[in-house]
Amino acid sequence: MSTMLFVNLPVADVARSREFFTCLGFRFDAMFCDQGTVCMEINDSSRVVLHAEQRFAGYAAGAVADPHVGRESLVALSAGSRAEVDRCADAALTHGGSALRDPEDLGFMYCRSFCDLDGHAWEVVWMDPSQIPADDSST
Repeated sequence: MSTMLFVNLPVADVARSREFFTCLGFRFDAMFCDQGTVCMEINDSSRVVLHAEQRFAGYAAGAVADPHVGRESLVALSAGSRAEVDRCADAALTHGGSALRDPEDLGFMYCRSFCDLDGHAWEVVWMDPSQIPADDSST
C-alpha cells in the first residue's frame, strides 16, 4: 500500500504563514492552495496543510487547540546536514518564529526547534547513523 501523510494545522493568516515558510525554503503544491489553505511540500509523500482557523475547525469537527497554551503536536523534519538544520532554524527565528528549546547536540544527532508564527512547534533534525553509539548491553 502506498501511503501519503498530510499534517493539517490551523493558522490565523494563511498568506502570512505561506510567506514565513517560503522564507524557510519550503515550496507549495498549487493544486491544493486557495485563500483559505496552503499545502506545503515536505517530500513526494508528505505534506503540511495550513488552513484558516475556521476551515480547520470544520475539518477537525471540534474546538481548535491554542498552541500558545499547550502543544497539540511537534512536527519533526529530517535535514540532510547540520548546516541545513541551522539554516532552517535561523530562518525561522529571523522571520518571526520563536525558539522552543535550546539546540541539542548528541554527536550522532543534532536538532533545533522553534515555534512558527501561530505557535506550532517544529523540530529540524540531522542524524549520522554511522556515529550512533553501539549498544554494549549484550557484552
